[in-house]
Amino acid sequence: MATVFKGVYYVYTRPLYWKGNDYIKLGGVAAGTLGFYLVDDEIRSALSSNKEEVPRFLLDYGWYAGQPQNNYAITGAVYLTGLFSKNEKLRRTGVLLISSATATGLLQQFIKSGLGRARPNKNFGKNHFKPFDPSPAYSSFPSGHGILTFTTAHVLAKQFKSKWIKAGFYTLGAIPGISRIVEDAHWASDVFLSWAISYFIVESIDRYLDTKYNEKYNAGKPKKTAFNLSFSGNRIGIQFVF
Repeated sequence: MATVFKGVYYVYTRPLYWKGNDYIKLGGVAAGTLGFYLVDDEIRSALSSNKEEVPRFLLDYGWYAGQPQNNYAITGAVYLTGLFSKNEKLRRTGVLLISSATATGLLQQFIKSGLGRARPNKNFGKNHFKPFDPSPAYSSFPSGHGILTFTTAHVLAKQFKSKWIKAGFYTLGAIPGISRIVEDAHWASDVFLSWAISYFIVESIDRYLDTKYNEKYNAGKPKKTAFNLSFSGNRIGIQFVF
């Protein structure tokens, strides 16, 4: 488990070593978050107003999948299976899952506590912030459900070469974040930032684990994954390439 904590430490200290391209990525995330922020009200209206059209099981899945205890039950099971079976690839996957979930979870808690953005269902508007308020009403930005589920999805998707399997995992990882918008518990910009944090933290810790394990899933040259954003008039789009 020491590798888990070292992975968390590694990703938290990476900003000290950032170079030009890293700041470009940061700027891209900021621009994407701002883009969604500008249309938060429109997205909220479109999704939450159609809540009755969404199957209840999808909303329930979104809620339970993003609960920390459920997430760690899955990640812990993967790690222990790899440990007791002496399967290095599976153990590495478990370490990546746990360390990424821990790093993203702590970071999102720090951000949401410090900013204190009001949840949309409180009807204060997207511009209402109350920093350091402990009330759940002011813990909207970013989305904890979105972070944990997309982190898990990205890690698991990296284990497979098939784009169909990857797409399945990313779909399962995206549903909770979207469902939280439908439930009027989060703004779209909350969820976008959650996904971006998940993606970059998983990628960073994965690079660190390359120095600690001899075996890796999908042996061979890894394929590049990337977030692409597009803006057109009053529209904003996300393209995730994998």
